[in-house]
Amino acid sequence: MKGNCIIGQSGGPTSVINSSLAGVIDAAIQSEMIESIYGMNYGIEGFMKEWLIDLGSQPKAVLSGLRKTPGSALGSSRHKLKEEDFPRILEVLKKYDIHYFFLIGGNDTMDTINRVEAYCRKQGYELTGVGVPKTVDNDLFGTDHTPGFPSAARSNILNVMQAGMLARDMKKVDQFVVYQTIGRDAGWLGAATALARRQEDDAPHLIYCPEFLNIR
Repeated sequence: MKGNCIIGQSGGPTSVINSSLAGVIDAAIQSEMIESIYGMNYGIEGFMKEWLIDLGSQPKAVLSGLRKTPGSALGSSRHKLKEEDFPRILEVLKKYDIHYFFLIGGNDTMDTINRVEAYCRKQGYELTGVGVPKTVDNDLFGTDHTPGFPSAARSNILNVMQAGMLARDMKKVDQFVVYQTIGRDAGWLGAATALARRQEDDAPHLIYCPEFLNIR
């Protein structure tokens, strides 16, 4: 059915999350089913407060610039939905005739989309929820790799190369250097630092991933 769409960003920002935003906007502009394109300022929290941005009216130069702009242009949120949030979300959806709901983010974001869509279905409101993958953890099911992971992996690889050189030069002072990556229970970023090793003696010398530790 025809209707308006809303786009939001959630979770931690990455180097490419705005590029994903630009891609969704481009696709929405070309769609015959979507009329107005809104952006939610500061995620689902901002949506409930009606902090909306008319993305469809933005100059082409602004939308084009998003592709190479890091960070979250719309502002982000880590709000965990409560049962009392859903009536308000549905109220705003109806007010702005929104039937297409896009959220860019990771596992928690995908859960948010699923819960909002399920609630609307129970209330007889037609809503299509679309999750746009984004996480440096690279742990979203069904993806080869998630946007945000390669750029984060590159950053960690360069950091480990530099830390390795420092440890080599300062080994009389600091014999051990521990470098910790983020990723919750996923070891993709830690494993990626193996690419920092150009020679056999280069860092990292030991890599511990949570997947391997859990097996033991």
